[in-house]
Amino acid sequence: MTDLGTVAPVPAAVDVSGLADLAGGHHARAVTPLGTREVAGHLVKVYGIQAPGRAVMDGEAALRIAGAHLASARLRGSLGLAVVLAHAGGDGDYLLVHTWIEGHMSDLAVFAGPVDRPEELRPGRQGLAPCVWEAGVLAHERDAFVTHVLDGTGELADRLTAWGADVLEGEVR
Repeated sequence: MTDLGTVAPVPAAVDVSGLADLAGGHHARAVTPLGTREVAGHLVKVYGIQAPGRAVMDGEAALRIAGAHLASARLRGSLGLAVVLAHAGGDGDYLLVHTWIEGHMSDLAVFAGPVDRPEELRPGRQGLAPCVWEAGVLAHERDAFVTHVLDGTGELADRLTAWGADVLEGEVR
């Protein structure tokens, strides 16, 4: 049993300075639902995420990029439901396209580019994953998908309407 009066040393593997820098600069970001619509054969729920002082890219530009990716998503097992996150980050713009696929799994594409130049968004480097703010929205979306679509009752059309209406809005940390 650990004595609560003592503090264990931080393992040498932990980047103490890096974590302190992250914690010192951590802040809330605004999340805005931008509607649900059909894009490239998918029912897509769209969100904007904004770093302080930034504005989310044009929704149509985001959907063009997402649509190009979703056009081939059925080949990757897509079930026709997707979530798109347009993130005006502190260091650039990001677009995430998340689709639910067969076997209770999901497919995620991350596009990254310079600030306010959506035409320059390109697939992110291999291994790039959602940041803490994007992961917060995707966690909400995982719960909405399970609650309304997988565990929901009634006709599928009603369950999809409930899924589309279940949005995260406000701040995410």
